Amino acid sequence: MAYKVNFKEIETIGLEKSPAASSLAGLRANEARYFWNKYHFEYVVYPALDRQKEVAWLKELMKAERQLEFASPILEVAIYEDQNLYWPEFIYQNGMIINVLYEKNGEKPKRAVGIKLAEGIEVPVELQGKFKFAHQRSKLAGSIRGSFFKIKQSWL
Repeated sequence: MAYKVNFKEIETIGLEKSPAASSLAGLRANEARYFWNKYHFEYVVYPALDRQKEVAWLKELMKAERQLEFASPILEVAIYEDQNLYWPEFIYQNGMIINVLYEKNGEKPKRAVGIKLAEGIEVPVELQGKFKFAHQRSKLAGSIRGSFFKIKQSWL
């Protein structure tokens, strides 16, 4: 069932299977606030089982672009899309959120994968030594560690 994320209070609805449910909920609320402030978009998440097409797309992209496959399951998927931008976010059980910023048009479209880690979780073994993580503070999420890489291929 779809769930509209509250970005004023941290709620763990849908994240109960995560050992980092509270900090992951803070990170998810932080993402919801960003999308509301930037795009006036209500951040709605769907169970990953309801968004298998998008999950398969992400898995193919990650494997082709960086030879990455994650052991942790995806719990939820949120998708922002407008005429020029496709921006899905994938919320993992281990406390990680991966998003794909994908501009559809333009001479040099921005296309990148962002990786964010909830406060207190270890860097997943699949990412260790492959990325440097910058730190950011958030009222909702505490300390966020993030990294990204540019997408080389066309995916839409």
